[in-house]
Amino acid sequence: MASQSSNLLQGTLDLLILKTLALGELHGLGISRRIEQVTQGTFQVKPGSLFPALHRMEQAGWLSSFWGESENNRRAKYYRLTKSGQRQLDTETKEWARIALAMTSALESN
Repeated sequence: MASQSSNLLQGTLDLLILKTLALGELHGLGISRRIEQVTQGTFQVKPGSLFPALHRMEQAGWLSSFWGESENNRRAKYYRLTKSGQRQLDTETKEWARIALAMTSALESN
């Protein structure tokens, strides 16, 4: 059965990236793969969405980066969560939980 790709709501990509990097530093392709893995293929993040988000989040101070070598010996930019990024993850996680509860209430109403 082929999985159906879903569009990300604005802000959801940031939350997924922050959560992914809370588990450890990764390069861009690794971030994309992990998001696809943990969402069981529901979200497939393309480079055209991922890299502008990473750049914006780094500019906001939520991520830091460094150059390293990937698992197949290629130069890759690795990202890690900063303390500010951890605070943003906490904030966005609480907001997402609030939104999810409101949507569940709306969908279950008679």
